[in-house]
Amino acid sequence: MKTKTVWNLHAQDLKNFILSKVKDEVVADDLLQETFIKVHVKLDTLKEEKKVKAWVFSIARYTVMDYFRQNNLSHSINETDIVEEHNHAEHTKEDCLQGIIKTLPEKYRSPLILADIQGLKQAQISERLDLPLPTVKSQIQRARKLIAQGFVECCDFKINDDGFLVGELQEKEDCKICN
Repeated sequence: MKTKTVWNLHAQDLKNFILSKVKDEVVADDLLQETFIKVHVKLDTLKEEKKVKAWVFSIARYTVMDYFRQNNLSHSINETDIVEEHNHAEHTKEDCLQGIIKTLPEKYRSPLILADIQGLKQAQISERLDLPLPTVKSQIQRARKLIAQGFVECCDFKINDDGFLVGELQEKEDCKICN
């Protein structure tokens, strides 16, 4: 697959996605170009062409997050920050994880996304959310425990004696959260 083909298939959707985040046409155009530079450079690393849409949207999402981080801007955290475009029929752990994160209470979901998805330091999260650092630390820890509990409830995983999740992924129709 060539970059031009990816551009023709996904550029307009990517631009709309980016514009929905930055709310500035000029910045959106710049970020779209930056996204496609990354796509062009890394296109040969894509193993499955059928996953190209999810892949380019992921690149765009991280490009937008980098823009906000580099310019010390805040943006609202919503599902588009964590939900990837899935065009596959098989059920994955990522499907369950996304469903579990979406069901977390906001006070746990926001710090978790900022820390584990956007990669911010806990002190930065404390400032951004205007919360004491110990509160942020405990909310992130609680969110991680709730995710583990979510896998237990969703897919009947177990937590072994060492505190690790073990089990087999259920069929999607048997999952309680992501179905």
